[in-house]
Amino acid sequence: MLPKIAKIKGIHPGLILRREIKRNNIKSSQLAMSINEHKQTISAIINQKRGINPELSIKLADYFHTEDDYFMMLQAGYEVKSKLDENLKRTPNLNNIRKVLFWDTTFDKIDWNKNKRAIIKRILERGNDKEINEIIKFYGKAMVTKIAKSIKHSRLSTFQKNAEAYNLI
Repeated sequence: MLPKIAKIKGIHPGLILRREIKRNNIKSSQLAMSINEHKQTISAIINQKRGINPELSIKLADYFHTEDDYFMMLQAGYEVKSKLDENLKRTPNLNNIRKVLFWDTTFDKIDWNKNKRAIIKRILERGNDKEINEIIKFYGKAMVTKIAKSIKHSRLSTFQKNAEAYNLI
């Protein structure tokens, strides 16, 4: 029996397919032949080199007696999770930000997503036009505005001046 999608959301469908092949004690080539698909296609999916398309989702669903969109939903969940993971690794153009602004940390190890509030505050307090524009471009004006408005106190008056100059508060 295939697991509920909510429990395995974000997992590549090939991993589930591999598990089901093993549980049903069949070979991938037997599955391929049963659903009239190339064995290389099944192998590529099992090895996470390829995704599932709608036609294959229907064939696999018929074989494993599940909903027609089961494997497509797995594929979609995997692609969304992959994109989110990719976005978490994104960084602004670091050529536009002086390392000296972050003197108290290892610049190359800054988590630009996790620390966005502190980063925005620091840039608005101490950054120049190029750095402020880069951070607005990276996070988006709406996000920078939301965070700037949530910062009640800053020791440096430049925070308020920059926030007003860039229409962030």
